[in-house]
Amino acid sequence: MYVCLCKGISDKTIEAAIKQGADFRCLREQLGVGSDCGQCAPSAKAMVKIHKAPQAA
Repeated sequence: MYVCLCKGISDKTIEAAIKQGADFRCLREQLGVGSDCGQCAPSAKAMVKIHKAPQAA
């Protein structure tokens, strides 16, 4: 599913970047997430928060 329509960035692309250690700032700088209209920024930030949260054992 596309998260950023302006840049054509999918959730899979964002997830892959997060797994490689990207935070929202890196997503913005490297992929351009949230740099045009900004509508995707809350979703991208939520994805970072979810994927960076400690996993319950």
